[in-house]
Amino acid sequence: MAESDSRSAGSIDVGNRYDPLEALGILAGALFWGWLLFRWLNDWFGGLFVPQSQPFLSPSLFEFFPALAFAVEFAPALASGVWLTVLLTIVGIALGFPIAIVLAGARVYGRATRWVALGYIELVRGTPLLAQLFVLYYGLGLSSFIRELPGVGTVGVIPEQAVWIAMIGFTINSAAYQAEYLRGAIESVDPGQLQAARAIGLSQVDGIRYVVLPQALRYAIPGWTNELVYLIKYSSLAAFITVPELFNRASSIASENFRYLALFSLAGLFYLALVLTATNLMSRLEDRVAIPGLGTSEGR
Repeated sequence: MAESDSRSAGSIDVGNRYDPLEALGILAGALFWGWLLFRWLNDWFGGLFVPQSQPFLSPSLFEFFPALAFAVEFAPALASGVWLTVLLTIVGIALGFPIAIVLAGARVYGRATRWVALGYIELVRGTPLLAQLFVLYYGLGLSSFIRELPGVGTVGVIPEQAVWIAMIGFTINSAAYQAEYLRGAIESVDPGQLQAARAIGLSQVDGIRYVVLPQALRYAIPGWTNELVYLIKYSSLAAFITVPELFNRASSIASENFRYLALFSLAGLFYLALVLTATNLMSRLEDRVAIPGLGTSEGR
């Protein structure tokens, strides 16, 4: 008994052991997002600390390390593009989520609506995102309409009309992909649970809402992680409808100084930081909301 207790205590101690790599990752993430937030605030409010797009520290301080000096010099100019990349990603997945729930519910439980949802999902998933953005921006003429709305394109955090169209396009696209993730998650829940909910007096809608969805949403978290990564990287397609996101900013600066390799490498590091942040947050969310034996990788 004593030996068993000592083994249990030892295993707990190993599980809670300090991980220097994890601590280093958290520190790097805090520094990256701290710098980024100060950068955005500085530029949105006309230069609170330094002139807009100017580095907080002089690049000459890092001349002993040319790559770091280059990053210090040009990272501020890319920061505004990072903001639009983050905005497109968050808006696309957040506004697409309620649409996806309706589509997934229709796919699994609907009759006539099943075919409507299927048509929407297959149309969106079967055509390139870039083509969808072109149709919205050039084909439907939404740009001229949105341009006239109050506040659009003003200095600060309110973007120009091309960004609004990109957000619409990303929402439409993300809703279709999220719907399929949710459909798979819903179908992974034992159908007998919905039948049991109906047996105790819940309607089908209430049974789905209170019994099926709480479990399905946990199962769908890995799919959402993939969708976040997808949106972060494919936000670069918005550059083709003149959205000045990260890829567009890097390309514009490189066309002036011809340092394409260095600038796109720096932009790649920004994308990597965003992807690592998203996957880490979603992993923590999955652990936080997990029910033992349900909705976790260990329980599946």
